[in-house]
Amino acid sequence: MNGPDQNGNEELCGVFSIRKSMKIGTGATQKRVQQSFNYLVRELEDGNIEIQPLGEDYVPLGNREIIDRERLLADYMPEPALWQEKVLPKMREIQKHLARGDKYRKRGETFTAEYEYNKALRLDERNVRANFGIGLVYLERGDAEKAHEVFERVVGIEAAFEDDHKHLFNEFGINLRKSGLFDDAVRYYRRALELAASDENLHYNLARAYYEKGDHPHAARHLNACLAMNPQHAEAKSFLASLQKRGLA
Repeated sequence: MNGPDQNGNEELCGVFSIRKSMKIGTGATQKRVQQSFNYLVRELEDGNIEIQPLGEDYVPLGNREIIDRERLLADYMPEPALWQEKVLPKMREIQKHLARGDKYRKRGETFTAEYEYNKALRLDERNVRANFGIGLVYLERGDAEKAHEVFERVVGIEAAFEDDHKHLFNEFGINLRKSGLFDDAVRYYRRALELAASDENLHYNLARAYYEKGDHPHAARHLNACLAMNPQHAEAKSFLASLQKRGLA
């Protein structure tokens, strides 16, 4: 279950399981049983291991956890058959639909892109890339109601705000604002700040959303927060100066 990394070294990647003892029943009928849990495992560049639970349909779900290699090898068992026969084929199928969805969306073929993203979501309804993709499709078509439904899903997926999805995250937030969904854009960036409070660009984007909403005091507050973190943030300096010049801050 290993694969070569960018330096040609072998890195861990695959499915591992762990057995945990659990109590079932109550009172005199209570007993302890052993249950097995499967995890998708990936070795990171720093040598630590990222693990994520696998659902019953063998797609990753839930929050990721970072452990060291020693703990993985001591507590977890490799499951090469599950990786080869269940997880890898499903992940490849999801990636195929995502790639097609991205291709059609970039070509402006939004209905075909929606079809491909939906096929990916049927396999993994919490897939971040598929949710962002179909949300962008709806925004590009001006379908605010469906875009809002996707937004409600996205804000509940913590992984959507990780660095791995930074490009799609930014594109989706900007398009929420440009589509006039100002309340959604505000909630979106506030949710992101809960997970990355030290990111000055999130404060700047939140200020833009508040400004478009007509809430100038909150816009100024987040521009000041942005500049407190990075006094050289050119866009925030210019934006705040414009608000002050017009007496809005």
